[in-house]
Amino acid sequence: MIGISRAETPDEVFRREIGADLREFATGPVAPTVANRLLARFSHLHGDFDEEATYERLANALTRAARDFGTGGNCVFYLATPPGVFAPIARRLGEAGLANDPDGGFRRIVVEKPFGTDLASARALNRELLSVFAEDQIYRIDHYLGKETVQNIMVLRFANGLFEPLWNRNQIDHVQITVAETVSVENRGKFYDRTGALRDMVPNHLFQLLAMTAMEPPTCFEADAVRSEKAKAIDAVHRLRRDEVASHVVRGQYRAGIVEQRHVPAYREAPGVAPDSMTETFVAMRLFIDNWRWAGVPFYLRTGKALAARKTEIAIRFKSAPFALFRDTPVDRLAQNLLVLRIQPDEGASLQFNAKVPGPTIRTDGVRMEFRYRDHFDAAPSTGYETLIYDCMLGDATLFQRADNIEAGWRAVQPILDAWRDASDDLDWYEAGSEGPEAAQRLLAKDGRAWRKIA
Repeated sequence: MIGISRAETPDEVFRREIGADLREFATGPVAPTVANRLLARFSHLHGDFDEEATYERLANALTRAARDFGTGGNCVFYLATPPGVFAPIARRLGEAGLANDPDGGFRRIVVEKPFGTDLASARALNRELLSVFAEDQIYRIDHYLGKETVQNIMVLRFANGLFEPLWNRNQIDHVQITVAETVSVENRGKFYDRTGALRDMVPNHLFQLLAMTAMEPPTCFEADAVRSEKAKAIDAVHRLRRDEVASHVVRGQYRAGIVEQRHVPAYREAPGVAPDSMTETFVAMRLFIDNWRWAGVPFYLRTGKALAARKTEIAIRFKSAPFALFRDTPVDRLAQNLLVLRIQPDEGASLQFNAKVPGPTIRTDGVRMEFRYRDHFDAAPSTGYETLIYDCMLGDATLFQRADNIEAGWRAVQPILDAWRDASDDLDWYEAGSEGPEAAQRLLAKDGRAWRKIA
C-alpha cells in the first residue's frame, strides 16, 4: 500500500496513523501479528498530482514493491481524491507508462463518486479515462453495491420461484426507495453546496438500487451480463420534460432542528455554505420505467440529510386483494402486502401479509415475517468497501458501474438539473430531524399513496 499526498509524511508516521485508524474503525477484532505484517507493507510518497516527478517516484516505488514483496507488477490505483483531478491523474499515469505493466501484471484504476456533475461532464470524464485505460481496467466504485442486502436482491428475485412471478406491473402497485441520513453536511459545506442531494445520491446510489430492483434476469452472473441488464433498466427510466419536473420532483433544504437529541443548525449556517444557498439537501421523485415489465408502476425515490433516522430500504408494495370477501371488515384494517429489503442499518428483509386474529369472528390484522442477517449468518458488519476492493483485486467488475451505466443515470437526471437551473425559487423547507418537506408527502398523496415512516 503506497499512499500519495502533498504531505511529507515519513513511512513510520504513516504506518502509525493507519494503525490507529485500523483499530478505531475495524468491524471486528484486530490480531496484532496480522496488523503488523500488513502495516509493514505500507509506505508514503509526497508530491503534487500534477507534477511529473511524483509519477517518477511512484514508478520507482512500484518497482521496489515488485522486487521486495513479489507483487508481479499488479497494481490498483485508488483515486481517493477530489473529483476534479480524476482525469488529470489518469492522464499523468498514462504519460508515465503506468497504465500498463510491460511484464504482464494487471493495472486497474478505482474512481470514487461523484462521477461528473451532469451528463456532459460524465461523458467527458469517461472519454478521458478510456483514452488511457481500457474499460475492463476502470472500476467506478459505489460502496452501496458492496452491501450484502443489495447483492441479495438478485438472489432473492432470481433464486426463488416465490417472488419472480410476482415481480411485474400485474402484481406490484409501486416501489419506494429511501436513503435517509441523520448526518448534516457538517464540515463538507463547501463541497456539498456545489453538489446537492440530487447529484450526490441519485445517479449513483439510488439508481443502482433501482436497477437491481427493476433489471431483467441476466443470462448469468458474470460482470458484463449483470451490468448490461442494469444499464437497460436505467436507460428505460422515463425522461421528464421540463414542464413535468415540478409535478414529479421535490427538492428541499433543512432548517435548524433536533436530530437524535442534538441541535443541528440550518444548512445555510454550515461552514462553507452560502447564506442564501438554494442547494437542495433533500430530493424526492416519482419515476416510471418505460418497458413491458414495469409500465405504469411508479418508483418513488427519496434521499436527504438531517432526517429523523438513518435508513436505507427498498419497499415493494403489492397490489391489494379484492375486498369482496371482506364486506363486513373495515377495508382500512387490511394490511398492505409489503416486501421490505433493509440495506442499513439493520440488514435484512421483511414480508407483511394479513392473518386472522384468533376468535369466533373473522378479523384480520397485518403480521410480518422477519429475516435479519445477524440472526442467521455469522457475518461481521461491513461497509461494503471490503467486498468491492477485494473484487477489484480479483478482476471481478460485477458490482462496479460501466460507462454506459453512468451515462444512462445522468441522462435521466439531466432534465431535472436543466429545469432547476431555470427555476431557482421552488425550494421546500423542512426541519432537521423531521421526515422531510411536506411537499414530498403531497407528491404521493395525490396518487393516493403515502411514504413509509423513516423513524
